Amino acid sequence: MFASSIQPLIVDYGCWAVFSVVMLEAMGLPLPGESALVVAGVYAGATGNLSIANVVGSAAAGAIIGDNLGFWIGQWFGARLLGRFGKYIGLTENRLLLGRYLFERHGGKIVFFGRFVAVLRVFAALLAGLNHYPWRAFLFFNAAGSISWALIMGVAAYFFGDAINRVSGVVGLVGLGFAVAGIVAFWIVLNQQEKKLEAKLTAQVLKNPEQATACDSLE
Repeated sequence: MFASSIQPLIVDYGCWAVFSVVMLEAMGLPLPGESALVVAGVYAGATGNLSIANVVGSAAAGAIIGDNLGFWIGQWFGARLLGRFGKYIGLTENRLLLGRYLFERHGGKIVFFGRFVAVLRVFAALLAGLNHYPWRAFLFFNAAGSISWALIMGVAAYFFGDAINRVSGVVGLVGLGFAVAGIVAFWIVLNQQEKKLEAKLTAQVLKNPEQATACDSLE
């Protein structure tokens, strides 16, 4: 689902659409929650038909509720579900092992900053529950990350949308082009770094086979 298909939902259902899409994405479904927030922010800034405070509040609430549901799903059913279906949604054995490795060392950071990273935004809560990360700590870092994410992305989209409304023509198109190019470049670099970290971790496990027990519960 791309921005063009999300926009009618925002126009018709407003903040309820933002809340629903963000919440379902946070539970682990591959939906464009951040796109819904950005489109709503741009729409609010360009038309004034939505309150940016309501947009931000809806996104933050959807993220917190959805992530907590995803956390408990991961804790109660995660091992069984991911063992059977993980590979179909991109959670390979290497990524699961990487998740365990990172949660043991940087759990709070992953929960907080996971809101700002595409792959982690969908799977961080599920992996936190699966790896038995303490729920109180998860709730704190998740709420802080969700509110920060909603504020930064929503308010930026609000003012960006207003700017596009005021600066049209060639200047607006060039600015939009640079923004899209920056997002694509960031995604490419992030994907490359993730693959390097996966390869490094896999090599460590091959040298120390006892670490492989981290995924035994998924078999």
